[in-house]
Amino acid sequence: MKKSCQFILLLLTLCQTHWVFAHAVITDYSLKIAPIHANNPAPVELSFNSQVELSLSQIFLVSKGDKHQLLTAVNGNKQGQVIVQIPPLEAGDYAFRFKVFAADGHLTEDVIHFSVSE
Repeated sequence: MKKSCQFILLLLTLCQTHWVFAHAVITDYSLKIAPIHANNPAPVELSFNSQVELSLSQIFLVSKGDKHQLLTAVNGNKQGQVIVQIPPLEAGDYAFRFKVFAADGHLTEDVIHFSVSE
């Protein structure tokens, strides 16, 4: 009886772990500590809690007037790290709008707002 309970608890734990990592959720990004300055191209690091399938994902720069520009992204050196190249921008308010697929095939959509300073 005791072994059966332990086995059931182990199965429940494994199932819950799968649910926690089912989506590529952003956990950190470099804009928090390294703001973008006007008219300077810059890389931005995005960290996700799981590996991202970049070939199936899209990251857009959203500017005033709801203009969307598809950005180039590459995998970083760490698991779940994505490096996005930002073109030179004028001072103002912007956003990243992304649709990323986790390695297990789950889609995640999110938006990160940021400002570019002089």
